[in-house]
Amino acid sequence: MKSNWDGVMPAVFTWLKESKSGTLEIDFDETQKQAAEILKTQGKGGSRMSGLVGSGTLGENSYLSNKQRISLLKSLSEVAKEYNVPLISGAAAETKEELAKIVEGLATVGVDTVMVMPPKTKTVPSDTEMYEYYVLAEKTARDVGVTIMPYNNPDAAGYHAISTELLLRLSQLSNVTALKISTIDVSIIETLMLKNKDLKILAGVDTVTVHAGLAGACGGITGVGNIFPKASVTMQEYVLKGQWDKANKISQALNSLSYLDAQPLLLEYLKLAMGIHHNDVAGGLLTFGKKLNQHQIDDVKARYILAKERLEVLDLVS
Repeated sequence: MKSNWDGVMPAVFTWLKESKSGTLEIDFDETQKQAAEILKTQGKGGSRMSGLVGSGTLGENSYLSNKQRISLLKSLSEVAKEYNVPLISGAAAETKEELAKIVEGLATVGVDTVMVMPPKTKTVPSDTEMYEYYVLAEKTARDVGVTIMPYNNPDAAGYHAISTELLLRLSQLSNVTALKISTIDVSIIETLMLKNKDLKILAGVDTVTVHAGLAGACGGITGVGNIFPKASVTMQEYVLKGQWDKANKISQALNSLSYLDAQPLLLEYLKLAMGIHHNDVAGGLLTFGKKLNQHQIDDVKARYILAKERLEVLDLVS
């Protein structure tokens, strides 16, 4: 599927349920239902989400087995096809050979684009090693009919950001269709765009959606958009039209909640907020992640209520 990166894409949650034995397992029906509800929501300008991101940080990715991850993505591919959007999933490995196998596996279950994280190594790889890692991923993706998106996330990688010089080299590979930049410092986006105005760059942190657009990003991958999809889509509509005042009003309304997207416990925080939004606090608390204390729970509730009140004034709560 040819991807249209000019828009916003939700990194959807993986909903869980208790099995008969008391252990947590993936609730495929609820996961599909939530994803579909997000994708069908329209912004004020009539557009919808332009893609679906599955099994990411917000999708319990670091806690899932490979078998669970593959089953989850196969399930989400049905939703992506129904709404005619690309399915995107992340991949990271210690070696380039291991990464190539992951890319091959993702292609078999309907993933259209693989967001490739830097190598998961104990020592910081050289630019040469990093480039070779991505080159093999790009070649493998080309062979199996998918595309890749280098994913610059220094916090998740555990070491320094990919250099702008290397990102520009990677963007020239034929099967690289976009770059994902997850940082609150959007200057790297502007630097890349000044070097190549035709780049497609997606922002990965909700707090900087408007500033990333000003710097040249064509879209973003959102966590808060799961909870308030109408607001997220509408804000991106205004960003793409250069209507910065209108976009900024929505950003400010969302800010109390968007803040959580840039925190180490973003999965636990935002999943709880999603549960509150759907009057399903128990479901929202079901996660393989860390257990929140009462202070954290109360903070998320207060942030959610404030964002909802502000968005209701703007008629952006669907």
